[in-house]
Amino acid sequence: MDRDTAEPRVDTLPGPQSSEWVEYHHETAAPSTYVYDFVWDITADAIGPFCTDADGNVLLDFTSHVAASPLGYNNPKILDRADEFDMVDPLKIAGQDFYVSTGGSPDEMSLPGPAHLMDKLTEITSQYGFDTVFLSNSGAEAVENAMKICYDNCETPKYGITFDGAFHGRTLGALSLNRSKSVYRRKFPELSGIHDIEYSEAGVARLREKLDADTGHIPPEEVAFLILEPIQGEGGYHVPSPEFLSAVDDLCREHDIPIIADEIQSGVGRTGEMWAVDHYDIEPDVITSAKALRVGATVSRSDIFPSETSRLSSTWGAGDILGSMRGALTLAAIEDHDLLDNAAEKGTYFIDRLRDISADRPLVEDVRGLGLMTALEFDTADRRDAVMETALQHGLLTLGCGQKSLRLLPPLDVTERELELCLDILDTVFTEVAGAVASA
Repeated sequence: MDRDTAEPRVDTLPGPQSSEWVEYHHETAAPSTYVYDFVWDITADAIGPFCTDADGNVLLDFTSHVAASPLGYNNPKILDRADEFDMVDPLKIAGQDFYVSTGGSPDEMSLPGPAHLMDKLTEITSQYGFDTVFLSNSGAEAVENAMKICYDNCETPKYGITFDGAFHGRTLGALSLNRSKSVYRRKFPELSGIHDIEYSEAGVARLREKLDADTGHIPPEEVAFLILEPIQGEGGYHVPSPEFLSAVDDLCREHDIPIIADEIQSGVGRTGEMWAVDHYDIEPDVITSAKALRVGATVSRSDIFPSETSRLSSTWGAGDILGSMRGALTLAAIEDHDLLDNAAEKGTYFIDRLRDISADRPLVEDVRGLGLMTALEFDTADRRDAVMETALQHGLLTLGCGQKSLRLLPPLDVTERELELCLDILDTVFTEVAGAVASA
C-alpha cells in the first residue's frame, strides 16, 4: 500500500469474514466497549492512517487506537529501527524488580530498553524537575501509582480532588476518580475522601471555599492530591481556558497540594507539545502516561516517590521489553521528524477546515481541540451516532466521547492530503445524515 495514493474503499461493512471474526471473539470475550464491527486484518496492507479489514475494505483510521498508536500502522519511523531488534523469548520479564540490558553498555546499546525509556521520560519532563519514573502495564496502573505516591507523600492523607467529566481508568482505585458516566462506577466500591469539582474557574473558586481555614470543611494538609486531565478525553475533549488551569496551579501551590496531570490520552505529542500541560501556566507534580508511550509510566520527583523498598513494586511493570523499546523509539521519532510541529500545524489547519465544513450545519454545535486532539459536538447523541456509523460506511473510523461528541485522532505525522480525505467524507456524511433526519 502506498501512503501517498491510498484512499478509503468500502464494499460491505461488516463483511462476512469480519462478522465471522466478531462472532468468534464473542464466544469467549466478556462484554466490553465495542464501538463498531471493524476487524483489522494484521496480515493485510496498512500504512499510516490506512488499514485493511478482514474483508478487504480499506479504512481511514482517525482513531489511532484511542491515541495508543500515535504514528498509525506500520510506520517506517518506528519499524525501520525496530527491525534491527532480533526477537528473543521471553519478550516480557518480571521487569520493575529485575534488570535488563540490550547489549553493550547503556551508552553504546544497539536499541533502547526500559532504563533508556525512563531516562528519556525524565529528560522530557525536566522542566518540572522530574527525575524518577515507575513503569507499569497501563494508564490505569500509572494513575494508581500516582495516587499511591501522593498518599505516601502526605503526612495525614484523607482526601483527593477530581473534576466533573473526568476519566482516569477502570481499575477500582482509578474508578473512584471518574465522573464522566455512571456506568463506570455504579455498584463498585470506591476510595473514601474523593471530592469532585466543576472543570472550570467556578469549580476552583468553590474548592477554594472548601479549603478555607475559617469557613471550609476540608483541611488542606489532608488533601493528598488533585488530579486532572489537561484536556478531558473520554469526558468530551474539553479544552480548558488558560485562566482555569492557572487558578488550579495557584490554589494548589498556596496549599501545597500535589497536582497529578493525567496525560494518558493528551500526552506524547498529541496536542502539538510533548505534554498538554506544556501549553499552560501550570506545574504538575506528577505526570501519568501510557497509550502512545506503549507502556504505563508514573513520572515525578524523587522526593515525592517513596524511598522505602517494596512500597512500590510490580512483576510486569518495566518488563515489557518490546513495549519499552517501542515507547523509546516513538519519542525519538517525534523528536527526529519534528512531529510536535506537524501536530501543531496540521491541527490548526484541521480545526479551521472542520469549522469551514460545519459552518452552516445546524447538526454541529461546536468544533474544538488542540493540536491533533480534535472533536465535533453535535446537537444530539443520536445525530452523533448516525454520523459515526455513516462515516464508517464511507471508510472513516471515528470514536465517540462525552455525551454527544465525536473525536478525531489522526496520526502525528498526518498529511494534508489525509486530512482532506477525512474532511471530504465528513462533508458528505453531514449532508446524508441531515437529509435522513429531514425525511424522517
